[in-house]
Amino acid sequence: MAENMIIIPEGKVRDYIDGTIRNETPEEYVRQTVEKRLVIEHKYTKRQIGIEYTVKMGNGKKRADIVVFPNNCTDEDKKDQHKIFIIIECKKEAVKPTDSKEGIEQLKTYMSACLNCKWGMWTNGKHKTVYKKVQTPQGIEFDECNDIPSADGSNNDDERPIRTSLTKATDDNLLFTFRTCHDIISVNEGHSKQAAFFEFLKIIFCKIQDERNVLKPIEFYTTSSERNYPDGQLSVKNRITKLFKEVKKRNSKIFDANDEIKLEPRTIAQIVGELQKYSLLNTNIDFKGKAYEEIVGSNLRGDRGEFFTPRNVMHMVVDMINPKEGEKVLDSSCGTGGFVVTAMNSVIAKLTAKMEQTYGNKEDWSGDIRKGFDDTISQIAAENFFGFDINPDLVKATKMNMVMNNDGSGNIIQLNTLLPPILWGDDRKKVIQKAMETPQPITNIRSIGVFDVIVTNPPFGSKIPISDQQILEQFDLGHSWDKDENGNWHKNINLRGSVPPEQIFIERIIQLLKPGGRAAIVLPDSIFSSPGLEFIRTWLLYNTRIIASIDLHADTFQPHNGTQCSVLFIVKKTESEKAEENRINQMPDYDIFMAMIEHIGHDKRGNTVYKRDDEGNFIMEHKEATVREVDHNGNITYRKESFDEKIINDQTILVADVFSKWKKEQGIIW
Repeated sequence: MAENMIIIPEGKVRDYIDGTIRNETPEEYVRQTVEKRLVIEHKYTKRQIGIEYTVKMGNGKKRADIVVFPNNCTDEDKKDQHKIFIIIECKKEAVKPTDSKEGIEQLKTYMSACLNCKWGMWTNGKHKTVYKKVQTPQGIEFDECNDIPSADGSNNDDERPIRTSLTKATDDNLLFTFRTCHDIISVNEGHSKQAAFFEFLKIIFCKIQDERNVLKPIEFYTTSSERNYPDGQLSVKNRITKLFKEVKKRNSKIFDANDEIKLEPRTIAQIVGELQKYSLLNTNIDFKGKAYEEIVGSNLRGDRGEFFTPRNVMHMVVDMINPKEGEKVLDSSCGTGGFVVTAMNSVIAKLTAKMEQTYGNKEDWSGDIRKGFDDTISQIAAENFFGFDINPDLVKATKMNMVMNNDGSGNIIQLNTLLPPILWGDDRKKVIQKAMETPQPITNIRSIGVFDVIVTNPPFGSKIPISDQQILEQFDLGHSWDKDENGNWHKNINLRGSVPPEQIFIERIIQLLKPGGRAAIVLPDSIFSSPGLEFIRTWLLYNTRIIASIDLHADTFQPHNGTQCSVLFIVKKTESEKAEENRINQMPDYDIFMAMIEHIGHDKRGNTVYKRDDEGNFIMEHKEATVREVDHNGNITYRKESFDEKIINDQTILVADVFSKWKKEQGIIW
C-alpha cells in the first residue's frame, strides 16, 4: 500500500485537527466540517485549535467540542481555559438551539466559565448562532453576531466589509449555508419549499450583482446591530431592494419589472448575515455546483421524468466529449443546468491554465489581467453555451446556475424541444440563430443543425409518452418500422401510437447537431438491448458513428430513480458519408469504446460510499493543501496544511483518461 494511505476502522473518522480516531456520528460530521472551515476560511492554524477541551465548571468538568486560542499562546498557556478566545459547540441536526441541555444556553455557560473567551458559536449544521461576550455594569451579556472573527481579527460586524475580505467557501460549508438560508425562509415566512427556493434565488442574484459591482462599496452586508433591531433590518432590506432593482434590469428575461423580494426585513438580514462573507463568484465551481444543485433538486424536482445527473457522471461525460473554445455547446434538456455549466467550466479551466502559464497563479493576477480574463469568459459564455428545457422553473434555476458561473444565462430558454421548429416562437429562434455562423430562418428540421456539441440527459419513461401526431410525424423514430426477410428494417408511413420521449429525443438531438458534430446522451439500457427497439439501433448506426457506450452502475440515479442507464457517445455522419455507404451498400467496420462503471461513489440511498480494505476498514489518503492568507496590508503569504481524507469509491474519475488514450489510438481528434 502507498505510503500516503491510512486505514481507518469501520464507523470511525480521523480528526482533521489532531488526527484522533473518533466515532463517525452526525455530530462528528458537523464538527469536522467546522474544523475545516476554521483553517481554510478563517485562516487559523491547527496548533491554535483544541478538540474535546476540558472546561472546569464549578466543581464539575465539561468538554467543549472546539476551542480556539490566540496565535501567541504557548502549549503551557493552552492548559489554562481562561486563555481560550473562541468556543464552538457542534450538534447533530436533530438538536434544536432551544434544547435545555445541548442548546445555545450550554454554549453560554462554557463562555462564562472562560474569562477571556470573547466569542462562541453553536451549530447543528443547519442552524448557526454566534455570540460575542460583553462585560457590562449589569454583568455578562451575549450579543448575537453574524460570524466569529477570522485569524486576522476581521468579522465584518461593526462596519461595511471590503471586497478583499470576501473569502471562498469550502465544500460542505457552502451547502450548510445554503440549507440554513433556505430553512430561515421556510421557518420565518411559512413559504412552501418551491416558493422559499425562489425567494432565496432572488437574494443570491443580489449577492452576485453586488460582487460584480467592483467599483462600488459593498452593499450586500448587515452589521450585528442592524440584524438584531427592526430599524437596522429595514436598512438591510433597503440595500438589498436597491440591488434587486439592478438585478431585474440586468436579468429582464428572468425577473419581471414588478417582481419584488417577498421576505420580511428580519429574514433578509439573517440571510445576508449568512452569505455576506463569501465571494460566490470566486468559490470553487464544484462547491457551488454541489450546493446549488442539491438545493434545487430537493425543492424543484419535477414529475415529468426529470432526475438530475450526478456530478461525478457529468464530469466524466464532459471530460470525454471534450468541448473546446469556440464550439457551440447545447444541453437540449438542461434541467438545473448541470451539464451546460460543467461543459462551460471545462472550457474555462483550459483557458485559465493557458493564462496561468503566462501570468502565474490566477489569485495573484493584476486587476487589468483579471478584468480581461473575466470579459473573455463572459463572451465565451454568452456566445457558445445553450440550454433548453420545457419546465419554466428549471429554466430559471439554470439561468441562476449560469449567473453563478460566469453568466451566459441569456442562452437558456424555455422550449418544448420536440415541437416542430416552425412553432418554437421568434424569440426562441433568435437565441438559436446566435449559434449559426450565417443566421438563416428556422423553418423545419433541416434548418436546426447548428451545434458542435450536445451533452444531455433527456426525460424518459413510459409514464410520459409522446402521442401528439404533429410531433411524431417529424421523426423517423416516430413512425412504425418493419423488418424484411433479409433482416433489414424499413420505416413505413404509419405513426406509432405512443412513444417514450427518450426515443424521439435521440433523433431531435442528432437533428440539432452539425454534420460531424458530436453528442453524449444518457439513455435507459432498453435502447441498447431490447429486441423490440432494434430499429432504433439500426437507425442510429445509419445516421451516426457510435464512438462509445458507458454502462452506468444500477445505483447511479438513486435514491430518486432506479432505471439502469448508459451514456452513448456519437458523431453525426455527413450526407456524403451516408451517400458513400449507400453506394457501396456497406457500413465500415470500426471499434467502439466500452466501459462498465462498477462503483459509482454512492449507494441506493444516496449515501457516499468510500474505499475499504479487505477487512472493511476505510482507506484514508494523506494530503496537503496550501492555504493562502492576505493580511490587513494586502501582503500575501502561503502555508501548508495536511489532512487525511476518505477516498470515494468512484470509477467515473478513471474513464476519461482511458478513453483519451483510446481516441488517440483510433485517430479521433476531438
